[in-house]
Amino acid sequence: MNTKYNRITINVSDVKEKLTHASEIAADLTIPEDIPHGDMPGDKIEIGQSHIAKARTIFPELVKELTAKMEANPYGRAVVAVCGGSGVGKSEIASLLSYMLEQAGIGSYTMSGDNYPHRIPMYNDAERLHTFRVAGMRAMADAGVMNPENVAKIREWQKAETDADKAHAETDTWFTSYLEAGKEALKNYLGTPKETDFEEVDNIMKAFKDGADALYLKRMGRDEASLWYDLVDLSNKQVLIVEWTHGNSDYMTQVDIPVLLNSTPQETLEHRRSRNRDGKLDSPFTTMVLEIEQAKLVDQAHKAKIIVSKAGDIISYDEFKKIMAADI
Repeated sequence: MNTKYNRITINVSDVKEKLTHASEIAADLTIPEDIPHGDMPGDKIEIGQSHIAKARTIFPELVKELTAKMEANPYGRAVVAVCGGSGVGKSEIASLLSYMLEQAGIGSYTMSGDNYPHRIPMYNDAERLHTFRVAGMRAMADAGVMNPENVAKIREWQKAETDADKAHAETDTWFTSYLEAGKEALKNYLGTPKETDFEEVDNIMKAFKDGADALYLKRMGRDEASLWYDLVDLSNKQVLIVEWTHGNSDYMTQVDIPVLLNSTPQETLEHRRSRNRDGKLDSPFTTMVLEIEQAKLVDQAHKAKIIVSKAGDIISYDEFKKIMAADI
C-alpha cells in the first residue's frame, strides 16, 4: 500500500519564499473558534487560549526548521511530529500549526498516529493487561512462589483490578516477582511494533516526502466495524504533521522535525479523566501505563528539535532534563 502514486510538480523556490513571510503572517492571525482538525479518531478537540499561545511560540521556531528541511527535499516537503502525553494538547497544537501554515500559503495536513495500532482501543487495552498478567504469573512460577495461597491472592487482586498496585509488595514480598516481570513485559509492548504498525506510518511519511500526490490513510474508530481507508489528496500539501504520543519514537525513521510538548503522568491522567476516554482511569494499571509512556518520552527527548515546557516556553534539552529531574 502507498507504493504506487503520481508525484507532484513544485517550484521549491516558491515554497521557500512563502516560508520567509510565514512567521509574520501567523503573528497577525486572528484564530477563529472552529479551525480544521486532523483525523484523530473518536475525540473532539477543544482549542483554548493556552493552546493558541503555545502554537504562536512554536511557529517561528518551526518555520526555521522547515526552511532547511524543505529546501533540501526535491518536492519542498517535510514531516513534523507533535508528540507528548495525551493531556498536553498535541491534537490542538498540531491543528493550530497546520492552520497557521495554510494561512501563510503552505499546504499542511494533520494526521493522527492513533489510527495505526494493530487493534481497536478495547482490544488493545485487553492485550496490554493480558501481556502484564501473563508475564507476572510466569515470573511467580520461575521464582518458586506459585502456590495455591498466592494464586488465590493474585486472582482476588485481578478481579479488583489492583494487581498492578505496588503497595501489595509491602505485605506480600513474593508479589514483587509478579509486579516487576509484568511491568517489564508491558514496557516491551507499549509503543513498539507489537502494539502499533510503525512500518505503515513510516511508509506514509516516506511516500509523502517522495512527492506522492495522494495516499491512502487509515481510519479507526472504537468498535470492530469502524475501520477503513480514505484516499487523501495531498497534491497541494507541503507539510505533513503527525500528532501522536509516539511521534518521536526510534521506530519512526522519516520524521524531520519532532516537537515535544512536555507533561507529567498525572496531567495525562487528569486529561483522560476529563474526556472520560477510558474506564477505570484511577486503576494502578492505568497509572503504570502512563508512567511507562512518560519514561519513553523522556528517553526519546534528546532527538526533539523543539521542546516546549508546560508553561509554554521553548526550552533546551538540558533545561528539559532539569525540569524532569525536579518532577521525580
